[in-house]
Amino acid sequence: MDDLNDQRQQRIKKLDLLRDLQVQPYGTRFEATDRAGQLNRLHGNKSKDELEREPIRCRLAGRIVALRRFGKAAFAVLQDGADRLQVYLKKDRLGDRSYGVCEQLDLGDWIGVSGHLFRTKTNELTVEIVELTFLSKALRPLPEKWHGLTDVETRYRQRYVDLIANPSVHEIFVTRSRIIAGIRSFLIEKGFLEVETPMMQPIPGGATARPFVTHHNALGTDLYLRVAPELYLKRLIVGGFPRVFEINRNFRNEGISTIHNPEFTMLEFYVAYADYNDLIALTEELFSRLAQEVLGKTTIEYQGKQINLASPWRRWSYRQAILEVNKLDASVVQDRTAALEAAKKLGVEVDPKDGLVLILNEIFQETVESNLIQPTFITDYPIEISPLARRKDADPSLTDRFELYIAGREIANAFSELNDPLDQRRRFETQAAQREAGDEEAHYLDEDFLRALEHGMPPTAGEGIGIDRVVMLFTDQASIRDVILFPQLRPEKS
Repeated sequence: MDDLNDQRQQRIKKLDLLRDLQVQPYGTRFEATDRAGQLNRLHGNKSKDELEREPIRCRLAGRIVALRRFGKAAFAVLQDGADRLQVYLKKDRLGDRSYGVCEQLDLGDWIGVSGHLFRTKTNELTVEIVELTFLSKALRPLPEKWHGLTDVETRYRQRYVDLIANPSVHEIFVTRSRIIAGIRSFLIEKGFLEVETPMMQPIPGGATARPFVTHHNALGTDLYLRVAPELYLKRLIVGGFPRVFEINRNFRNEGISTIHNPEFTMLEFYVAYADYNDLIALTEELFSRLAQEVLGKTTIEYQGKQINLASPWRRWSYRQAILEVNKLDASVVQDRTAALEAAKKLGVEVDPKDGLVLILNEIFQETVESNLIQPTFITDYPIEISPLARRKDADPSLTDRFELYIAGREIANAFSELNDPLDQRRRFETQAAQREAGDEEAHYLDEDFLRALEHGMPPTAGEGIGIDRVVMLFTDQASIRDVILFPQLRPEKS
């Protein structure tokens, strides 16, 4: 810490030296007409002779991430986004005053330069500077071993340093932006309307999750950060919008893990007059197109495994998946005692008081999910764990629902929506009883949503896709924290 303070004080002294030279250490507008990556792409293959014969003038800005001084000359590397380009500062070319400014440079400073491209004796593409503009003085040095920074705590807590140190991290978030833009473009092309629904809700609904609670002083009432936008998007279907979608944040007051962050980004979309089978086809098309547009291919590698995103994808019923993965007798999905015994043999911990469905769900989560590497639609979920989904006509104990699994984790959840207001009321009442019994994740009874359903909602299919998990998949990242710019962390120790 003392060393940091010493370096900081030395840099503050340089501020005074810059001002003595009539240089503003925190400059104003600088017109950068070129980018480092663009210059490398356009001129990276040109020879020394070509650059001398036809000089390339350029003007760019960036952060100094490397600096070597040689008496009356210096080389620096400017980082411009994720790209870097070497620059050459020579006293004879810049003059005494401008080179005096160069002598106050440190790693981390921002400068703007203009000059022309040439090749050094080592054949590196470089800008010979004829004019330098100081843009911002960095008072803190980059962290020790900042180049290729790997300390997880520093990377997540000080993402700005991570972005400086690791250009590959820049690319993750550029890819994230392209994925979201691609999803938005795809849905708009399919006739969807993008909408925004409340982040603060009087009754949280749309998912089984524990909400965050806040208080509105003017209204004198508690509100909840939304766990899902589902019930509001369905209200819009009732109101006459046939295709709607939203890409936005959800908040769930739950644990933090490599695949869970309490604040995360979801896509939810709803289609009137459709069922879950229509969404299976739409989802296959969306992912295949995204992979092609963003990555240029439909076969990708994730954590050492090859995954083929080209359609069609496997469809597997929930019960059949449990039986086949674990080589169990059919009685296990029909009889509670058989299911309890199967869980014991498989080493799956369950509450002895749980009913058949909850026991099966524990078996599914512990033994089936990790085996679903290639894209797989798990269908026909029990009604007890699908309170908002429509019953199957052929078997009312099941629902018209699927969950999409890729690389061993859930990516999407979809179903034909329940539009029978009386059935929905009964299910809400069951959920309310579970809340009374201590289940903090069970649904609340939402009278306004029931009132909306009583006005009539057409047959509708809806789906939610976890954007963060899609980005993890497309960028080959094992942790959700690597695809969220500022993930939630424990408070920093003072």
